[in-house]
Amino acid sequence: MSDSLFFTVLPELDNERIDRAIVSQLESVSRSAVQKLIENQEVTIDGLYVGKNYRVKSGQEVCIHVPKPRQLNIEAQNIPLDVRYEDEDLLVVNKPKGMVVHPAAGNFDNTLVNALLFYCSGSLSGINGVIRPGIVHRIDKETSGLLVVAKNDMAHISLAKQIKDHSFTREYRAVVHGNLKNDCESIDAPIGRSKKDRKKMAVTHENSRNALTSYEVIQRFKGYTYVKIKLKTGRTHQIRVHMAYIGHPVAGDMVYGYKNTLGFLGGQCLHAGLIGFVHPKNGEYIEVSSELPVYFKSFLNKLEDI
Repeated sequence: MSDSLFFTVLPELDNERIDRAIVSQLESVSRSAVQKLIENQEVTIDGLYVGKNYRVKSGQEVCIHVPKPRQLNIEAQNIPLDVRYEDEDLLVVNKPKGMVVHPAAGNFDNTLVNALLFYCSGSLSGINGVIRPGIVHRIDKETSGLLVVAKNDMAHISLAKQIKDHSFTREYRAVVHGNLKNDCESIDAPIGRSKKDRKKMAVTHENSRNALTSYEVIQRFKGYTYVKIKLKTGRTHQIRVHMAYIGHPVAGDMVYGYKNTLGFLGGQCLHAGLIGFVHPKNGEYIEVSSELPVYFKSFLNKLEDI
């Protein structure tokens, strides 16, 4: 058995490569996963199989067949999980700082996926392949906080569409360097790969995607500002890139922050504190929140004493 996703090619996607067109509709699904589906003849245009270089035309009907996930080779590990919500279709996990979300080079165990495979007994969506089962969206290793995980493809497709449509609520807490000029502001600046360092992201107008972040000041300290941040889009490292772009990098950010950053934080002071979404099956709006972790509260206490 497999789930299928259908969509009609919009005028703005006319002449776009098929893999890019699909990713534009399912933002959380990687291009490599989409290309694999195309190679395996799981994608049709108006009922016909196409190659990965095919360019779509406005008005065409795209069907994506999501096959039943194959047996995973990733080890299931009995790692404690902080589950904040769960039902038969999905769960919301509060990820600790320092945990990698899914296996990758140099991190093939002790990841959130390893823990999920044990906790869910392998019952996770297979849309993103064997490396990222159930993973609809990600947060960085050194970012703490909430993630929604799909147990089946129906839930994954629905949640991914909400992220694409910007109806999926994501709210963060952060401490940034400096004294922000405005109490509230929106940052609208496209993000793509950095020309100087391909491992990093940057604000750029070349091979980039639109990115929109808004912030609201919660409290001001000497040399730092505590803020609430909302994501309208979900680009890689978006908050960290945008805050650095306006001259206020996230405290402790060893990649986009200052050279003499706060090493004792062990990475950026950034916490995904709230997510909200419409349940894929019953249509109910669900909102889950997470309190600030110990490392974050300890840093705020230090700033209070300055």
